[in-house]
Amino acid sequence: MLKPILFAAASLAAAANLSPAFAKPITPEVRTVAYSDLDLSTAAGRTRLDRRIQAAVREVCGDTAPSFDLARRHAVRDCIAETRANVQVPQAAQAGTR
Repeated sequence: MLKPILFAAASLAAAANLSPAFAKPITPEVRTVAYSDLDLSTAAGRTRLDRRIQAAVREVCGDTAPSFDLARRHAVRDCIAETRANVQVPQAAQAGTR
């Protein structure tokens, strides 16, 4: 049985380059992170899940931007923060972190 974690992220980097008059609605990107092979009752299982989520967030938002491109760096940082806030974590993983 596949146990997915779903999350969505708006592509803030693309929106940063558009003026409000020309901006189009942004369709969120959705990723599924499988965790059925993990034991979320252990710290190691929760750590592996968190790493998988981080990798999926980086896939959506990107890792970073050149230091001279401050607007892009801020867009990536904001995308990562917004995406992490929208992650739907399974109850088993949440219970182990409390």
